[in-house]
Amino acid sequence: MATATTERPATTERSGTTQHYRAYAPKPFTRAERDSVTILFGGLHWRVERILQAVLESGGNKAEVLPVATKEDLLTGRETADIGQCCPTSFTTGNLVNFLKKKSGEIGAEEVSKKFVYLTAGSCGACRFGQYHQSYELGLRNSGLEAFRMFLLAQDELDQKAAMGDGFDMNLPVTLGCLWAIFTTDLVQDLEYQVRPYEVVPGATEAVVKESVELLYQVFRRRPQMGPYKSVAWYLTTRHFVKAMREIRRKFATIELDRLRAKPTVKITGEFYLQTVEGDPNYNIHRWLEAEGAEVYPAGITVWMDYLLRLGLQKFEDYSGVERGARLKLGIGRAVQAIYRGVFGRLRRAMGNLAHELPYQLELRRLAAPYFNHRLDGGEGDMLIGKAIWAHTKKKAHMICELSPYSCMPNTMSIGAMSGVTGKFPDLLYAPLEIKGDAEVHALSRCQMILTEAKKRAQREFDEALAKSGMTLDAIRVYLDAHPKMKRADYKVPHMGCAGTAANMVLHVAGKAR
Repeated sequence: MATATTERPATTERSGTTQHYRAYAPKPFTRAERDSVTILFGGLHWRVERILQAVLESGGNKAEVLPVATKEDLLTGRETADIGQCCPTSFTTGNLVNFLKKKSGEIGAEEVSKKFVYLTAGSCGACRFGQYHQSYELGLRNSGLEAFRMFLLAQDELDQKAAMGDGFDMNLPVTLGCLWAIFTTDLVQDLEYQVRPYEVVPGATEAVVKESVELLYQVFRRRPQMGPYKSVAWYLTTRHFVKAMREIRRKFATIELDRLRAKPTVKITGEFYLQTVEGDPNYNIHRWLEAEGAEVYPAGITVWMDYLLRLGLQKFEDYSGVERGARLKLGIGRAVQAIYRGVFGRLRRAMGNLAHELPYQLELRRLAAPYFNHRLDGGEGDMLIGKAIWAHTKKKAHMICELSPYSCMPNTMSIGAMSGVTGKFPDLLYAPLEIKGDAEVHALSRCQMILTEAKKRAQREFDEALAKSGMTLDAIRVYLDAHPKMKRADYKVPHMGCAGTAANMVLHVAGKAR
């Protein structure tokens, strides 16, 4: 969907005539307005939002991140739009409406419509992602803010000027900046969740992460501005971001860890918004799991975008031998995907390969094939099935926690398919949580039941690793005290065939002590 079009319901006038369909057509955002109009955006986690703000600002725009959605936003979204919509739509609609209503109280609705525009991603499809604009438009209209401008950026087009005007250049350099912002913040977030459960000094990880994100903010603000072709060459060859990631690794090196705490590793999967956001929309599931004694394996945006690339390439696979040029397009597409993964790998190496690796999409498709057809691409499609099996069979996690919105058809399909997976892998701990926004106790208690078993499994794995190592826990601690570098957050603990960090650490120390 390249334009922000919204179908308004037909209404019957007193004369008995019917008002014809009118598409939502906001007034264009012009270049002359750039100094006076602020672009609003949000819906991701705070790290990437902060860096995306830097990308927008470095292009000469004024940008502001919307606050994290709250339960109050959920209620506003239901009141002003559609009570039957899925909770991500309610949260994001209410979040936008409440922000604008607060601003309207300060400067007036007319000024708000002049000084702010809303920018968000758009798509076609039957799920909520293809209908966000309808909820936004309805919510704004029912709040007396129908003059406010919002713009949807299509996932598959770079030139949005026809829909938005020339006030914001969503060109190739900006797109590359956004992509690198996702790469870098995914790596920081991944390492953050690996480190925080084991920090010796509480709050140390939080402080380093904030410093790291602000470092990246300055790095992205300072990146050079250039044309499309030069930008591609610069992003693929520059060490600008590599140096930044190495500096971030040095910051993490100041954190001392006790990795001998046996904790279950919980892999987060599910609908894109719920697995990405951190706050009320998903019951603060990431921090709740940590408070319950778990290590969280977060869902990276990079993985989701890699999945989108794979979906595009599948069409060329199907057309090969049927449509002229399909094989060539497939080859080019696979080269692009290899570059995509290579760039992420380069930045990951700059951080000492501490963050989790990108799973191979074709492997995820192969794993999911017996349970979910890869051509059913609504939501996250077969990737949810593949990630669950991959994390379980590769010993990447003790437990899978899938976050699904209330009334979300694609995730309902994946949860249904997972019944076949758990039948084939009865020892896979799977906690599907239907997120309604206001049923927190029910969802978390359900998760806690599965988490209890995951804790037992992690402790049993740790005890077995100790027995296999031939060392006592005290002897391992003595060895670590004699080698303090191994206690730092920038030390890479190799995967020794265990899902838990503590068990892997025990086997690693035993191997080095021999």
